[in-house]
Amino acid sequence: MPNNKMVSRVENERFLVLERVYDMPRDQLFQLFKEPEHLKRWWSTDGWELPVCNMDFRPGGVWHYCMKCVDKNQEEYGMESWNKTIYKDIIEPEKIVYNDYFSDAEGNINESMPSPEVTMEFIDLGSQTKLVSRSEFDSADSLQAVLDMGLLEGITQTWNNLDVLVERLN
Repeated sequence: MPNNKMVSRVENERFLVLERVYDMPRDQLFQLFKEPEHLKRWWSTDGWELPVCNMDFRPGGVWHYCMKCVDKNQEEYGMESWNKTIYKDIIEPEKIVYNDYFSDAEGNINESMPSPEVTMEFIDLGSQTKLVSRSEFDSADSLQAVLDMGLLEGITQTWNNLDVLVERLN
């Protein structure tokens, strides 16, 4: 499907906006974001998996997870990346708003790393859903820092994994 590529842009120097259309109705796509057993199947980059995925999917709830490199051919093999998401607002199946943090295994937030507020919108297109992610950073420098770390490549791989799962489930 040609319109299935992720589109990305930076707005006002502090916002990263990502869009992609998935071949799945909105209610079903939303479920893939709210249940740990689904997230474990797609939320990671190539060669990485999600061995820890603890989620309390409600406003004020926390999703604490670990991505681990399991590909022996990658120089990051064996590395872990811990993250903590704190949900601010959830309107099922339309929107998820959360703060995204780097953390450690105990869930302590790494204050030295950028921590955007992310709004995920699920736009109903009938048998398809347009997913729009808007990440607001505190400064243009914070956004540039995560872009330099490979954020776009990582999100592209993750959203590609989601597309593979969507195709399998259809």
